[in-house]
Amino acid sequence: MNTPTPSTRGIELDRAKATVEAILDDFLTAKARSAEQPEAERFGSVLSGLLDAGGKRLRPLLCVIGWHTATDAQEPPALWHLAASLELFHAFTLIHDDVMDRSATRRGRPTAHRVLAAHYAGCGQARARDWFGTSGAILLGDLALVWSDELLHRGHPTPRQLTAVLPLLNAMRTEVMYGQYLDLLTTGRTPDLPTALTVIRYKTAKYTIERPLQLGAVLAAAPPPLLAACTAYALPLGEAFQLRDDLLGVFGHPHHTGKSTLDDLREGKATALAALALERAGPRDRTRLEQLLGDRTLTEEGAAEARRIILDTGAKHTVEQMIDDRYRQAMTALHRARLPHDAVQALSAVAEAAVYRAS
Repeated sequence: MNTPTPSTRGIELDRAKATVEAILDDFLTAKARSAEQPEAERFGSVLSGLLDAGGKRLRPLLCVIGWHTATDAQEPPALWHLAASLELFHAFTLIHDDVMDRSATRRGRPTAHRVLAAHYAGCGQARARDWFGTSGAILLGDLALVWSDELLHRGHPTPRQLTAVLPLLNAMRTEVMYGQYLDLLTTGRTPDLPTALTVIRYKTAKYTIERPLQLGAVLAAAPPPLLAACTAYALPLGEAFQLRDDLLGVFGHPHHTGKSTLDDLREGKATALAALALERAGPRDRTRLEQLLGDRTLTEEGAAEARRIILDTGAKHTVEQMIDDRYRQAMTALHRARLPHDAVQALSAVAEAAVYRAS
């Protein structure tokens, strides 16, 4: 179900992923042992379950590569803990995102609010269970956010490193919240392409690619031109990554993606794919697609009809072209940046794995 971690000889991304996962496991195990009540331990175990379910660890890997864009020095504990903290912050965003999207599965498993609802020992009514699950997931996401800060400091970054990292970290957090709000604001509305691309930039491109890469670089005292080079590579790649995600949300296979292909259609997500299809569809198909998008009771038959309309308009093909164009932009920027060879190799491998994937 998970995309294999790309490997390069110079920067060992498989080793980096394993190191980050070991730090997360040690941290969460220590938290479980220090829990004073069994209920608190079980609560934290839901977060551990989400992290154990896998994931590409894209943000931590980019953070580690960012370090290597600026220095050939050995990776310090501060880097590894910064990278691991990004994965905990990502868990926070996923938990809250699943609540807002009312998603049932994540990475092939029940989402946090569904797991917590199933554990509810109070009133057996469905509404009470759902309320408990949603409320508990909000708290669990908040806990992941708090622990991400704690994990960052566990690496004992120097005062200089903290001064360099914190403004970017705060910017990343602000940008993803802004992007998430824009996503909420446009969900269920007739989308347009410029708005959809703005949501992508803030919700995904900056948060997933640009800021993690820059964070690793500034930890190694990267100069401003190097950070600008990171941006030139990261933003088109981040947009391509999300455009691929949007395609997989409608046309992917749940066995590979780990989530239903009904979710985005039922939520009426204002994606570039939906915007292009609605813009190009004839009057009858446009009206029908508007009825299908955002229908919380959408069946597989209705979803198949929506996919047919999207395919007939050529929207899927256009989005594939947009992905290819942005991938080429990212690679052109990468090769113009004059980064260390090992960093270029690693970023090339990450780009290909992120854009041309099935999950």
